[in-house]
Amino acid sequence: MSLVFITGAGRGIGLALTKYYLNNGWQVHATYRNENAAQELLELENQSPSLTCHRVDITDYQAISELATSLPAIDLLINNAGYYGPSGYSLGETDVEEWRKVFEANTIAPLKIVEAFLPLLKQGQVKKIACLSSKVGSMADNSSGRGYIYRSSKAALNSVVKSLSIDLADDGFVVLALHPGWVKTAMGGPNALIETETSVGGLTKVIDSATAQQSGTFINYDGSTIPW
Repeated sequence: MSLVFITGAGRGIGLALTKYYLNNGWQVHATYRNENAAQELLELENQSPSLTCHRVDITDYQAISELATSLPAIDLLINNAGYYGPSGYSLGETDVEEWRKVFEANTIAPLKIVEAFLPLLKQGQVKKIACLSSKVGSMADNSSGRGYIYRSSKAALNSVVKSLSIDLADDGFVVLALHPGWVKTAMGGPNALIETETSVGGLTKVIDSATAQQSGTFINYDGSTIPW
């Protein structure tokens, strides 16, 4: 049975990804940070012997390293957890401390998790790493400005993905930056365009079909390539 490790599974896309892989016969290890916001995930754990949940902050790197010592081989890592930070601010109002928090969660933590889990990933059979990025991190697609904090964190994550794809190529890894679409979640808001099931259906299809030639690319949930 293949094993997937999913971060930020307490709600939204992470929870939907967890349900998808459980329904498709995978062993799932999933993280959450806030127990009160992860009740559905924890109820699912009680119902499914194939799901193991871990309460951990992805920016607590010591805890992540300790967790890695207790896990079996990992076939697929999905770095889903992230933080949007403040919205609605104007140029001249950028909150530096919030910017640091967003970068910590969206850019630094995904790389540190890969570093901690790399020995386990090398033992796996699938050897795929998927990092949920965002289209707003695309330089070419930025036609509206603003959003300095979140945009820059996802652009930096894309750079991390590209470097990982090169450094891990000889070990047979496929590393992807994925845009989930504008999804109706707590982060995406009620005006978003698609449901979590639509996003996850597309994301998992992209992950499953991705080849070595696609490693290090930026892909939309519908399978189309997004320019850097």
